[in-house]
Amino acid sequence: MKVAVTGASGLVGNALVAELVERRDEVTVLTRDPDRAHAKLGTEVQALRWDPLSEPAPAEALSGHDAVLHLAGEPVAQRWSERAKRAIRDSRVVGTRNLVQGLRELNADVRPQVLVSSSAIGYYGAHGPEPIDEEAPAGTDFLAQICVDWEAQARVAAEQLGMRAVQVRTGVVLDRSGGALAKMLPPFRLGVGGPVAGGEQYVAWVHRDDLIGMMLAALHDERWSGPINATAPEPVSNRELSHALGHALHRPSLLPVPGLALRALYGDMAEIVTTGVRAMPAQALMLGYSFKHPHLDEALQAALG
Repeated sequence: MKVAVTGASGLVGNALVAELVERRDEVTVLTRDPDRAHAKLGTEVQALRWDPLSEPAPAEALSGHDAVLHLAGEPVAQRWSERAKRAIRDSRVVGTRNLVQGLRELNADVRPQVLVSSSAIGYYGAHGPEPIDEEAPAGTDFLAQICVDWEAQARVAAEQLGMRAVQVRTGVVLDRSGGALAKMLPPFRLGVGGPVAGGEQYVAWVHRDDLIGMMLAALHDERWSGPINATAPEPVSNRELSHALGHALHRPSLLPVPGLALRALYGDMAEIVTTGVRAMPAQALMLGYSFKHPHLDEALQAALG
């Protein structure tokens, strides 16, 4: 396939591009810094300049491609100042709008047929222990409303351009090189990790290999359409995740982290870890996706190498 990718320098994008290259797909990366992209991703990819906040995606980066993988977005795991909130929102909503505008400007015979776009399980807002699938309504908090608007921009590709559009609602990605797991490792390796804010909130996690596997399935299988929860079939509580990580590292995991301490350190962003949702991958299971890492203990061992 010929695939255009945004957000290729991120945690998931980097690994996804490597997988596409391994499969001998032709990859075009849309990036603010083509030289940096080539240095990080290799010369096998074509890298073209695009500023997603200021202009439509360039026609030469999209024309004649089979699919687009849209992963670009400002990191959420930072203190949420008003400036950070605006960057988190605009990078997703405005960036996706400009991507779709670039697709709109292509003739139908050279326009990609598939748009696989990132979203997040933050779409659902905070929930208790009840299982949540893709039919659940959106939440009302900051992240939920961003996800609603983010997905709405991606759906335009399906509703107005006749493309197959998939919105991948990603859970907590297990990868030692970045994301939530990388931030958890230092205190747990020192033996001072433990449950956060009581530990009862659910964590809908997914191993990076399965997130990539679902994105690739969404590229190739025409049955994949609309929102897909990219989470493992066994969500766990924050307490269970803490104990499993301590066990994997052969370290104690009993020191609780008060929610108030996190809020003092990170402000409103602390809601990411002090609340949760038991999101289930109902659509992926119905479509026959076979998880490589369905169980937390084994997934942590694999993620930690």
